[in-house]
Amino acid sequence: MDLKKVLPLFSYVFHPIFISLYGTLFYFIVSQTYIYESQVLLTLIQVGILTLFLPISLYYLFISLGIVASFTEASLKERKLPLMTQAILLFLLLKFSTSLNALPELFYFFLGGFSSSILAFICVLLRFKASLHMIGICSLGTFVYGLSIHLELPLVNTIAFSVMCIGFVASSRLYMKSHTPIELIVGGFIGVLSQVIFWYFWL
Repeated sequence: MDLKKVLPLFSYVFHPIFISLYGTLFYFIVSQTYIYESQVLLTLIQVGILTLFLPISLYYLFISLGIVASFTEASLKERKLPLMTQAILLFLLLKFSTSLNALPELFYFFLGGFSSSILAFICVLLRFKASLHMIGICSLGTFVYGLSIHLELPLVNTIAFSVMCIGFVASSRLYMKSHTPIELIVGGFIGVLSQVIFWYFWL
């Protein structure tokens, strides 16, 4: 298997826009709390619309208007509007999703996502391009680890797979010359920190 052909796939599969839905699906798969099917469906619809379908539509609008040049690559200047949009959509999800209020694990997962969006935007204002891919995949990996502690589940293989995916995503971004090592490290740090700081409230 030629890793040079496989590595770019990780930038698409683990694009930041998919992370919220991945985290939500994983939570419902491993959660031991009884949750009504209607609540699961409602939450997935809300998360899908506000973190996936609406952002994708807006991305294509930004591309057509020349605000953003690419779905996976964005310059420092091009990051401002998408990051502000992401933060606003996550805020709306946290503010108005009644289903999330009954699911503290997911609520704080998305609060961490909102916080990481703000931190990434601050980095842009400081003329620094933290890796959004690393923010996303490290947030997801940290959430998986937190759930394993919270639910007292031996998710060793899943955690190991998450760590492996983090490595592949980092390698992918380096191979595609999208980021420097320090940008990947800072992105990873933001992703982990934005989840860990809220562990106190739900672990």
